[in-house]
Amino acid sequence: MPVEEVALRMKKDTETIEDWESGRGSPTYIQLETLAYQVYKRPVAVFFFPEPPKEGDPRSSFRTLPDSAINELSPRFLHLFRQAQAMQANLDELNDGVNPAPRKIFRDLRFGAHTELRTMVTQVRAYLGIDLGTQIGWKNIDTALKEWRRTIEANGVFVFKEAFRQEDISGFCVYDEDFPVIYVNNSMPATRQIFTLFHELAHLLVRTGGIDKNNDAFLRRLSGDNRRIEVLCNEFAGEFLVPARDFSKAVSSTHINAEIVKTLADRFKVSEEVILRKCLDRGLIDQQYYESKRQEGIKRARQRRTGANRGNYYYNQAAYLGDTYLGLVFRKYYQKRFSVQQLAEYLNVKVNNVPKLETLFLGRG
Repeated sequence: MPVEEVALRMKKDTETIEDWESGRGSPTYIQLETLAYQVYKRPVAVFFFPEPPKEGDPRSSFRTLPDSAINELSPRFLHLFRQAQAMQANLDELNDGVNPAPRKIFRDLRFGAHTELRTMVTQVRAYLGIDLGTQIGWKNIDTALKEWRRTIEANGVFVFKEAFRQEDISGFCVYDEDFPVIYVNNSMPATRQIFTLFHELAHLLVRTGGIDKNNDAFLRRLSGDNRRIEVLCNEFAGEFLVPARDFSKAVSSTHINAEIVKTLADRFKVSEEVILRKCLDRGLIDQQYYESKRQEGIKRARQRRTGANRGNYYYNQAAYLGDTYLGLVFRKYYQKRFSVQQLAEYLNVKVNNVPKLETLFLGRG
């Protein structure tokens, strides 16, 4: 984190922070707690280690991305990346190293950078067991998001949500041979979250971690198989959710306008941007129309986030962790596998607040 940012958060001048980092000066213990918990998001004990602890390198997890893109990742994203690794460790502990899903899609299906798109889409949809008619028949977007999340988790991939507090990244995944995880930016519209689920699932099926960025400009910095994998993941999500054959039928002899775009987005339970992109690829609209409507969508999404109510912390935490993970944690606790203190750590709440989350979870069930 830049010294200037730390100084701003601590309400100190940069020279003071530089003195702390170099050892010429020291913060008070209260200042150290602020640094640890509010600025760096680290346990305070870390600052008493003789050397900084070793941590997972994003470069090894997101190997398809160039170093320049890795270096641009924000401190908030790096915190979420560490959190994802911690959740993988939690899952390993809770399950004694064995993924509990009866079927594991990331083991049973394996694809390469040059896999034919239609083949990949067909095999994944057949494996998940949800046909297009079922997808279209879901009541609304929120139902679709819940059903896709439940289905993916039932097949061995744990999905977590978080408020990323940044607009340029919709989600990411961290591959693991036993406990791969997907993180979705809950600040994004549900339609974008659905796209992210399948973008990241595609990454896991080609055995890589990945980041779903909202701007594809970084693709110009990629080459070879790395570029092909990123393109494939985008194409997979779009084709899986809106199959080309069904889309062609829907737009045949139809003049594309804002109303048609919204109708198709609602039908397939995707964002209007996905529909606009498919229209652009088929020459049904031009680049200028696509960009103008895309920017309108971004503006509407930003306005919704600005006016959104943060809501109840425990309700949000339950949504972020998800029913699959909560059920696993509480089940192990009821089996007396660990203490209430450990339970609180798994749930990321204080011990005296565990009953609030437990009541909420049981009520949802």
